[in-house]
Parts: sequence; C-alpha cells; structure tokens
Amino acid sequence: MSWGSELWDQFDNLEKHTQWGIDFVEKYTKFVKERSEIETNYAKQIRNLSKKYQPKKNSREEEESKYTFCRAFLTSLNELNDYAGQHEVIAENLTSQIITELSRYLQDLKAERKSHFHDGRKAQQHIESSWKQLETCKRRFERDCKEADRAQQYFERMDADINVTKADVEKARQQAQVRHQMAADSKSEYSSYLQKFNQEQNDHYFTIIPNIFQKLQDMEERRIDRIGVCMKTFADVDRQVLPIVGKCLDGMTKAAESIEPKTDSKQVVESFKSGFEPPGDVEFEDYGQAMKRTVSDTSLSNSKEAREKPAGKSKGKLPHLPPPASSPPSPSAVPNDPQSPKQQKEPLSHRLNDFMSSKPKMHCLRSLRRGGSGPEDFSHLPPEQRRKKLQGKIDELNKDIQKEMDQRDALTKMRDVYVKNPQMGDPASVDPRLSEIGQNIEKLQFEAQKFEVTARMAATQRSRIQRLRSKPTSTPSPPTSSTPEFDDEFDDEETLPTIGTCKALYPFEGHNEGTIAVAEGELLYVIEEDKGDGWTRVRRNEDEEGYVPSSYVEVFLETNAKGAMTYI
Repeated sequence: MSWGSELWDQFDNLEKHTQWGIDFVEKYTKFVKERSEIETNYAKQIRNLSKKYQPKKNSREEEESKYTFCRAFLTSLNELNDYAGQHEVIAENLTSQIITELSRYLQDLKAERKSHFHDGRKAQQHIESSWKQLETCKRRFERDCKEADRAQQYFERMDADINVTKADVEKARQQAQVRHQMAADSKSEYSSYLQKFNQEQNDHYFTIIPNIFQKLQDMEERRIDRIGVCMKTFADVDRQVLPIVGKCLDGMTKAAESIEPKTDSKQVVESFKSGFEPPGDVEFEDYGQAMKRTVSDTSLSNSKEAREKPAGKSKGKLPHLPPPASSPPSPSAVPNDPQSPKQQKEPLSHRLNDFMSSKPKMHCLRSLRRGGSGPEDFSHLPPEQRRKKLQGKIDELNKDIQKEMDQRDALTKMRDVYVKNPQMGDPASVDPRLSEIGQNIEKLQFEAQKFEVTARMAATQRSRIQRLRSKPTSTPSPPTSSTPEFDDEFDDEETLPTIGTCKALYPFEGHNEGTIAVAEGELLYVIEEDKGDGWTRVRRNEDEEGYVPSSYVEVFLETNAKGAMTYI
C-alpha cells in the first residue's frame, strides 16, 4: 500500500511519524550501548572475581596446588577468566556491529528525511502560491464583471434620458464598452490561470507529493529493516560466543571430573609423612618390687646407696633432655589415675619425636652457612619433608644455573659475531655482562653444592635415626636437637692412630661443640672416617682435633691403616 495515494493529505502526520522512527532508532542505539556497558562491567567483575581467588605466591598455596580439587578449582578460575573474555567480545561486537553502524546510519537517515520534507514543503508552498494567484484572478474577473454591468446600466439610463446631450450618451456608451472589454480580459485571464492551476494541482497531488511520500515510505521501510537486522545481530553476537562459552563450561566440568579423592588422600600422606616409625609399646615399670622387700636398715641402706651411686660415663652417649611442653603425656601418666604412677622413664619413640621437633642445639650440622643457622635448610621439617624441600631447592638452583648458562652462550655467540663483524658492535661491550653472568653461575653452583651437601647429611641423619630406633628400648634417648651431639671428652680416651690425611676443600669455622675450624686448602690428619653421619674426625696436632663435614674435605686413607674402612 502506497503512502502517496493513500496519505496524500497527511503531510504533517507523516512528518511526525518519520521523526518518531528516528527517535526509535536513537532509543534502540542507547539500549544496545547500555547492554554493551553491562557486558563490559560484568566481564570486569568476573575477571576480578577470578583474580581474587587465584592462588597467591606463597608456600601454603603451592602446597595446596598438589591436590586435585585445588588444581580443579584453579582450572575453573582460568576457565572463568576466559568466560569473562567472551563477554568482553560481546561488548566489543555490539559496539562495532550495531552501535557504530546505527550512529552513522542515524546521521544519513536524518539528512535524507530532511531533504524529502524540504521538497514536500517546497511543493506545498508552490501549490498554495498558485491557489492564491488563482483567487486573485477570480476576484479581479468578478470585479471587472460588476464594473461592466454598472457601466452598462448607466449607459442605458443616459440613453433613455431626453435631457442628456448626445455627447454625454456617447461617452457613457464608450465607458460601458471599455468595462465590458476589461471584464472579457479578466475572464480570459482567470480561465487561463484556472486551467494552469488545475494542472499544477493535479501534478502536486498525483505526482510530486506521491513521489515524495514514496521516498519517505522507502526510507521508513529501510529504517525498519535496518532495525530488524540490528536485532538479529544483537542475538547473533551472543550466539557467536556460545561455542567458546560452552568450551569454558566443558573445561570446568572436566576439571571437576578430574578430582580424585584417593589421590588427594595419598598426597596428604606425601605432604605430612615425617619418616618416623610409630611409637613402640610403653615399657612396664614394676613399682611393686619395693613392697616385697623386707623393711630393714640394711635394705634401706642398700637402696640408698644404689640411688646415690653415680652412673658411669659412656663415651659417645646422647644426653637426655626433657621433652618440650607441647609433647603429649604418655598413657601411663594420666592425672587422677591411682593405678598409673608418674612415669619416670620416657619411651624411645617419644624421645625421637622430641629429637626432631625441638630446637636444634648444634647449628653447624643444620646449615652449611659456615657454622650459622637459617630457615633455608628446612631443618624445622621432618626428615621426609625436609628431603623433598631440599631436592626442590636443588632443582630450582639447577634451573637458574641453566638459564644463566644459556644467556652466557647467547652472549658468547654475539661477541663472536661482533669480532667477525666489528661494524655490528663492539665485542668489549659484552664482556662486563659475561663476567657478571660467570659470577652468578659460580654463586649458584656454590649454593647448589651446599644444598646437595645438606641433603646428603639429612639422608645420613635419617639413617642414623632409623638405626637408633632399631635398638632396644634401653638405648639412651637423644637430645632435643635436629642433629646428634659429638662427644667432646677426648681427654678421657686413648689417642687414636692416624689412618690417613685430608685436604680442606672449603673453609669451616667449627663454632659448635665437638667440631674444629679448618681453612681452605689446609692439610690435616684423619683419625676417624665418616661412619655414615656425614662427619669425619681429624687432628691438627696432639691438642687439636674434632669433626668436620665430610663433604668439606678430600680424604686420602692409608690402605693398611687400622680403622680405614668406609661406612655406608
């Protein structure tokens, strides 16, 4: 149905309607813009949420990452971050494919509408002007006809009056003729202009205005079609990201399905296993023996002498220290239990646990920082966990060493290129960096060697603890230290024979009891080889002897010497 034929007289209403159509396009553009802002803000909030729950760079989070459910959660967070990215894509596509296009289209639409209505007003003004001219011609014709009629009547009165002269009658007759001629001219002009107006009016209402209205109708239909395309694009923008969103959701589902409770339970064991054996049976202590004795002065005297008799000194004995306050009470020491007397003697298993959990007494065995102590040797951890941490540190240092070596190789190749092609650069400019990298490699290698030594010492320590645990319960309890103490009572022993010599590879300060300080490159006598605990007993002269780390010295044993054997 055509606007030109049906709405020829609705110029003003069509003007209002087309303006409403432009307002609708602006409203829809604003709607899409707000939707785009919502998607942008939503994506930002989702990204912030994902970032908020990302694991922090600390040891606790690193430990948690070992569990399958923690890794699944991390994967879900990463997928959620990708999911947020798809909403950013929606916002970008809404802006580029709809908002930008509609904004440009609105400018063209307004210009086109303005042009069409300008032509319509011009045509309207022209037909109105023609109508006014027609009215003027019509009124002039009417006036001239009236004037001609009055002149005719006047002539007839003059001609009938006998008192009027012949000259006056002739004058009246000529005046009547002039008026009739003017009326005839006006009639001809009116008739001609009326015919012209009718033609213009016909063109206006059947050609000009229908053409203008048809253009407005085409413009309006293109606007509506454009809105439909934008609405379809609005849906397609979402539909385009659905496959990727589906993959993100599938990734979350797959991550959830990768959770393995049994594996996590096993990881708990790996994370917290100390390497110790469970406590053994508590030894029964018979306090009823005193009741069977006969009460007499002799028995009392004997008992008193037995109690007051000092215990003999045992070489190499590990002294017993009280357990820390945090140690749990033994089953036989429960308060308010009349049949559970106070325990006088701790089981070996409890003392071994105290041995590993209490503060170290001899720091040089815990760290190779020349007699000092520090948390980087992980001595506060149980043996099994300490082994893992030390190995991880060694691996990390080896990676750093490899990186430095790769940089050194790259710089060396660059320097060779500069040597062969001086125009490309100065070879000397690379030397400072090569020197710096060389120093870094030496430092890292030294650190790695120290941790390797610490790891070997920790391994021998674990072996020694296991040997202690395999002994009968009468074995003396160890001190509350992470490493055994050395017996410093050398004066009570016979002088040990020399079984070889050794050369100090590194300086050792020997601040702790039972050790001896040595300088790098110093030659010493070996009087007792490493027995599997990581220490070698050496002598400088008759009055100076002690223990040094076995990894700090290069030993040359005399094959025929007594005691020259290896303990593994």
